[in-house]
Order: sequence, then C-alpha cells, then structure tokens
Amino acid sequence: MAIIEAEGLKKIYSSKSGPVHALDGMNLSVPQGTVKALLGPNGAGKTTVVKILTTLIQPTAGTAHIDGIDVRRNPKAARRIIGVSGQYAAVDENLTGLENLEMVGRLYHLGAREARRRAQELIDQFELTEAGNRPVKGFSGGMRRRIDLAGALVINPKILFLDEPTTGLDPRSRISLWGIIQDLVKDGTTLLLTTQYLEEADQLSDDIAVIDGGRTIAEGTSDQLKAQIGGHRVVVSLVDAADAGAATQILARHGEGEPVVGADGRSIEVAVTEGPRALQYILSELGEGGIHLHDAGMRRPSLDDVFLQLTGHRAEDTEQSAPQKEAAA
Repeated sequence: MAIIEAEGLKKIYSSKSGPVHALDGMNLSVPQGTVKALLGPNGAGKTTVVKILTTLIQPTAGTAHIDGIDVRRNPKAARRIIGVSGQYAAVDENLTGLENLEMVGRLYHLGAREARRRAQELIDQFELTEAGNRPVKGFSGGMRRRIDLAGALVINPKILFLDEPTTGLDPRSRISLWGIIQDLVKDGTTLLLTTQYLEEADQLSDDIAVIDGGRTIAEGTSDQLKAQIGGHRVVVSLVDAADAGAATQILARHGEGEPVVGADGRSIEVAVTEGPRALQYILSELGEGGIHLHDAGMRRPSLDDVFLQLTGHRAEDTEQSAPQKEAAA
C-alpha cells in the first residue's frame, strides 16, 4: 500500500526569460516501510517534489497525498507525521547540539521535560555525546548533518524526507551517515531520499526513480537501471591518439552501442553486457593490432552513464541551468 502518492505534479515559476517548468507531470508512489530514491542532477526537480510533499510550497497542478492526507488541503495534519532534513543543515550555530534539538522539540509542542529527554536520547543515538554541549558553529560538516537529521526525528515521524543528505560531505562522513540512515529504516520508517549519487541510491534504497526535466524517465531497482544501460563499461587509455580509430572499431565489435572517445582523444569506453569476457577479447584484439595502452579496465555505470543513455546528455550538461531552477524550487 502506497503511503506517499503524487499524480501529475506540475510546478511552474515565472522568470524574465519565460516560465520555468520545475515539475512537468511528475508521478510518484512509495509503498509503506520502503526507501525510495529520487535520482537526478541539480535542477531535475527533486527538491521541488520534496517541498510540495512537505507542504512548503503548493503545486501548480496535480495532487499529492501522504498517508491518505491531501497535503494541499490539510498541510497541518501532514506535518504531524513527517520529518524533513533539507540540503543544508538547518541549525542555529550559536546554540549547542542539545539546545538545537530541544528547540525543535518545543516547536513540535513537546513539553520542556519531554523535549529535553528526547534531545538527549538523539544526542546519544547519533554518537554526539561529547559534542552535545558545544556550540554548533564549531561542528564539522558531518556533525552538522547528523544534528540536522536528528532534528528531523524528534517526533519519531512515520515518514522521513531527506533532500541530498550527504552533499558536500567527505567520503568517511558520507559512509557514517549512510549507516545511521540504514539503522533508522529498519524500524519501518518510510523514507523518500533525493540524491545525485547512484552509489548512495544503491546503498540506501529499495527502489529508484530517475527524474530529469521534472518528469520520471525511468524507475526500478539499482540493478534494473544499470542493466538498462549495460552492466559494465570497458575503458581503455591509448598511448598514441592515432590509434583511436582502430581501437574504437574493436570496442564497437564487443560493446553495446557506440563507443565514446574522451576529449583527450586517447581514452575510449563502451558499454558491455559481460564485462570480464568483453575486456578479455578487447585486450586480445588490441594486442594483435599492435595498439599500445596506458591502462585498461572495467567500471560500473555511473549517474552520468544513466543520464547519457536515458536523456542523450550528461548530468553536468543540466547543471548549467540548475541554479535558476533550484533557486526557484
């Protein structure tokens, strides 16, 4: 049974250059007790979806329901069952970690004693005991994100929204936060996660919706999406760029689709269905053809690969227009 449902969501903003379609008929369904990831580049519409579902903005058209509640008609009821952590840690730098969580509890109308108890409980849960009585302005980026996430859990929400929770974090902090999120969903919380990282969606989600241009363009598990664009990529780096033509023909014979030549003219990659076998054949033919390599190997598909296959452009191509869309969103 879906606990989050959206149909035909549209959000249009006005700008000097004309209307900006942040969402253009977005559909979404999230079963109760599951983790759904919205995967896409900046400007794809991820944050706009979250803002509509969390009652921060209203759609231009379409409907959205959370646990049967129409978020447009009854926003107060929706807010009582959700927790939200946005792209940037919403904390008061002059307060301590404990005081920040107490403040959130009071905003949720918890009594002073209960707000204090719950704040201390979350400080311990997020392993911030030593830092709990220090001003947040001295916290690292990872610690700020943990305090912000803890704030989203003060009322033990039935549904949790995390909007790009690990953007800007170093790898160690990102992995640590993944562990915390995984522990949270074990208790049955429904989670809607937005991210730019395929690896993050792979680690945390049961299902992924790839969005671009304000629409869902693909949906499925991580493995299903990767299978759509080829399970692996074979990548070779040539010693001599003059060999690129011959090497490209060899990769094309063993790949799926056209090989892609890098801007340097020396690196070439192609999607393959059976990575190890394809790599073996490619290396053998390159050797027989006297083509020398700096390097060769396989890699899993990336977010860029998904978007290149599904939309015809790379993820960074959309980011040029992202500031205007994200600012509007």
